[in-house]
Amino acid sequence: MSNVRAHLAGVAVHLPERWVSMEEREAQVAAASDGFVPPPGLITQLTGVQGVHLSDDDEQASDLAVSAARKLLADSGVQPAEVDLMIFAAASQDMMEPATSHIVAAKLALSCPVFDVKNACNSVLNALEVTQALIASGRYRTVLITCGEAPSVSARLRVPDASAFARSLPAYGFSDAGAALLLTAEEAPRDQPPRGILGCRFAADSAAWSSATVPHGGIASLRRRSGPEAPAFFRMDSMRMRDSLRALGRDHLHRALDDLGLGFDDFAFIGVHQVALADLDELCGPQIGVPRDKLIVTLPRHGNVASASLPLQLSRAIETGKAHPGDLVALIGLAAGSSAGLLALRL
Repeated sequence: MSNVRAHLAGVAVHLPERWVSMEEREAQVAAASDGFVPPPGLITQLTGVQGVHLSDDDEQASDLAVSAARKLLADSGVQPAEVDLMIFAAASQDMMEPATSHIVAAKLALSCPVFDVKNACNSVLNALEVTQALIASGRYRTVLITCGEAPSVSARLRVPDASAFARSLPAYGFSDAGAALLLTAEEAPRDQPPRGILGCRFAADSAAWSSATVPHGGIASLRRRSGPEAPAFFRMDSMRMRDSLRALGRDHLHRALDDLGLGFDDFAFIGVHQVALADLDELCGPQIGVPRDKLIVTLPRHGNVASASLPLQLSRAIETGKAHPGDLVALIGLAAGSSAGLLALRL
């Protein structure tokens, strides 16, 4: 087994300046709809989201990723020519073809190989798993993971009735963001605990794929959609999705920890994909048992930023001193499809 691990050399996040409160979002729905007015405060009551970041109308997913990547490269002192591989990992994409990674690479002036990893809100987590495997194999030594999420464009503002509003409700908490992570090859010293990605485990319930869908297109085409029944809008069967993710979280996470020989108490910080505050209550409840004091809750202020959620929390943990060099951190992903994953990392 390789003694080389993917070490996290840096993480950066970009949040669009435009922040819209849920009261403003409700007003947008009321203005766009034919007589339907959302119950005041219902979105925040059900999700815990108080406001969201919205990208500009001319911004693409690649632009959000590039903003975060430029900051990360500058902070890390890494030149574009030093990057061996770049992976774009996100639920969002600029267009169906080409892979968004090429668009990001062109904007960053990268000349290395690139490709996309896409698995809804677990895209970044899966990209980290792929990166560990590629670095451990010796194929690459410096890998840049970029993420650009603009899920807000899939929110249906014009709704005919309360039923349509209920199916679309989770999307009003969707928020836009960019993220970037830099991973470098590091050989574990024999006399110290190894740094980097220690292990990851994933599970899926793919029979639940239809419970949360955006049937068409990239961000560019979503911005050009027309008509109240345009097929690009997010639609969700909340009960089916919740049941699937609840079962995955309950059954998979403890098996994953057992496989890695770790427990929740071993981690200084635990990042969890955040969709609604009620979900965090369940994760921290007796059946799963994630310690609440190890979380950083970004959802109320920043909304559901899809696969940028875990990099956002990790960045905040490092910035605030909740996680220090040498600490163990866990990243837990839960995503439409549906899938669950846990990654253990030593900073």
